[in-house]
Amino acid sequence: MRKFLLPLYLFLGACMPVSQSEPATRAAFVESSLPAMKVFSVPRPQPVRTSNADLSRDFMDLAMGLESGRDLEVFTRFEGPISVRLIGNVQSTVPSDLDRLLHRLRTEAGINIHATVAPEANITINAVSRAEIQRFLPQAACFVVPNVSTLSEYRQARRSNRVNWGKITNRTRLAIFLPNDSSPQEARDCLHEELAQALGPLNDLYRLPDSVFNDDNVHTVLTGYDMLILRAYYDPALRNGMSRAEVMNRVPAIFARLNPEGEFLPARRAARTPRPWIDAIQTALGPGATPVTRRAAATEALSIASAMGWEDHRRGFTHYAMGRILQSTDPEAARAQFMQADTYFSRTPNTELHRAYVASQLAAYALTENNPDTAIQLTGASIDLAARHENAALLSTLLMLRAEAFDLAGRVSAGTDVRLDSLGWARYGFGSDWSVRAKLREIASLNPLNRARGSL
Repeated sequence: MRKFLLPLYLFLGACMPVSQSEPATRAAFVESSLPAMKVFSVPRPQPVRTSNADLSRDFMDLAMGLESGRDLEVFTRFEGPISVRLIGNVQSTVPSDLDRLLHRLRTEAGINIHATVAPEANITINAVSRAEIQRFLPQAACFVVPNVSTLSEYRQARRSNRVNWGKITNRTRLAIFLPNDSSPQEARDCLHEELAQALGPLNDLYRLPDSVFNDDNVHTVLTGYDMLILRAYYDPALRNGMSRAEVMNRVPAIFARLNPEGEFLPARRAARTPRPWIDAIQTALGPGATPVTRRAAATEALSIASAMGWEDHRRGFTHYAMGRILQSTDPEAARAQFMQADTYFSRTPNTELHRAYVASQLAAYALTENNPDTAIQLTGASIDLAARHENAALLSTLLMLRAEAFDLAGRVSAGTDVRLDSLGWARYGFGSDWSVRAKLREIASLNPLNRARGSL
């Protein structure tokens, strides 16, 4: 299940008043039409540089547990070819995103999976409204359920052991519920996470810095690490119904074969993530909480992270969460938290994308302080990272920030070109025209030139 955490690239300008009027004149062309949506083409997953000792431990925690913290008694997966179908009012981008994902699963994870239109498909992806999803799981952006194919089936069986992941002994049929009224990126992100969990591990681990099997929502598409986990999950040495001990006995040899370099890398052995920290973070960033409750939860998460002695990305993420919460009331305190976050991210391997999120925040501060050179430097170092990780929302945000920085530096032509480039990515990342224009207004409000001439 993908948690409905607040996207980490929003509210960059929370410390600045944002006008509700139309965009500035130089961006007025978006009012008649926006450029065509841009989409990612060739995947660029990074090679895995993780010790096999860590991979084996991660695999066991991912494969033999649930997000609730409960252990699973037996290992489950599909056996044989796996078929996938789409039904419902599907967004135009979803079929091509699904095709790309299925191709990656076949080539990178070695899974025998294909699309079908047959009703007896193993996995049925249902495109439904967000309201329908949240009627059943208010905290979820999307979710996956065993032993059903449609929402009506799930409605009838939802209180039975039939759809209880802790009670199943094999996987033959299941349903994924995907929002059809979200941005294209959100639908794709859900597709990646839910299909990965439909096929493989059901758990999420905050200690994983480079995985979608992590509720921090930093990674939006399956990483090289994720594909390696899924390849191990479908290794011939494993089979449906194995006990924890049986799986544990086979996993080290699997990774020795699949990831030979990992045999010689030192284990990091990151500490387990305590449930109180998870609960605090999800309260701080999730929907429904008051500002006071969010701040209290983030403070609690920071206290736990400090007590645990964390020096990794989880400590950084905790500071980032606090920075997000403080932006509207204490911008300088928020900036200090973002800088702390970057310090901890820099100490942890595979956190380049985390640092790109921080860079977007710090670039916003640089803009407000009439420091375009810093904003240009920060965004320039992060744009390729966002593109490599196929995060169009973050990519377009960075490009918009960079465009404003060019304008502020007197490089108006360069600013216009970069802003135009941002819009195609923004259409994929944020969806509707009004969302794209709102993001333009938000970021334009950071530019002192626009505030001085009242062009917002």
